[in-house]
Amino acid sequence: MVRNIVGTLVAVGRGRLHPGAIEDILAARDRRRAGENAPARGLFLEHVSY
Repeated sequence: MVRNIVGTLVAVGRGRLHPGAIEDILAARDRRRAGENAPARGLFLEHVSY
């Protein structure tokens, strides 16, 4: 799921998706509407705060 979210945010950053599309993608609950998955290598959780 994290790879899917990161890939979608990268697509927004590169101008392939409009930032407002993220809300629509999450509401649709359909991963096919999201951006490409980010590669598994080098992706790690650095910090969590509550």
